[in-house]
Formats: sequence, structure tokens, C-alpha cells
Amino acid sequence: MVVKRTGEREPFDKSKVVSGLRAAAKGRPIPAPSLDEIALAVEDRMRLNGSEVTASQIGLAVLDELRLVDEVVYLRFASVYKNFDGISDFQRELHLLAKSTDATA
Repeated sequence: MVVKRTGEREPFDKSKVVSGLRAAAKGRPIPAPSLDEIALAVEDRMRLNGSEVTASQIGLAVLDELRLVDEVVYLRFASVYKNFDGISDFQRELHLLAKSTDATA
């Protein structure tokens, strides 16, 4: 079950994850099967967290996966997920992305 920000609970729906990924990846060179693999990896990761997860946990897991695949798609997804209001939000996220990329290199 997924606990939404409103407190509502609903069953995990992998197709919602795929839909969000497709929107963020529109026009980017990421094949559809790769998006499905990301959604499956997120679903598997959420299963390890128990019978209830938050929407926030799902969003962060998606971002973790996207960070490794495509930085533009990562930023697009983050801008919606984290409700970016302006350029400063993008700059902050770019800074965090650069730090995490440097740490894994």
C-alpha cells in the first residue's frame, strides 16, 4: 500500500510510476523498456520496505534510479516531484546532482 501525502492509502500501481517516467523522458533517448525496468526496480525496492510505503519514498527511489540513467530526465522528474518554483530550485538540484555524480565517479 502507498500512503499519499493526504494520508489516503491506495495499492501500489507500477503504471503510475511508468507514466511519470515517460512524461519526464519525453524526447530523450531512453528506450521504453528501460523506463519499465526502472519502475520494476522501484517496485522491488518498495517491497523490501514492508507492506506500506509513502509516496515520498517512491519519488526518492525514482530519483535515485534516474540519477544513474539521464540527468535531464532526473531534473524534469525532480522539478515536478519537488514542486520547483523557480530557477533557484533548479540550481540547487543541479548542485546536488553534481555532488552526487562526483562522489560516485
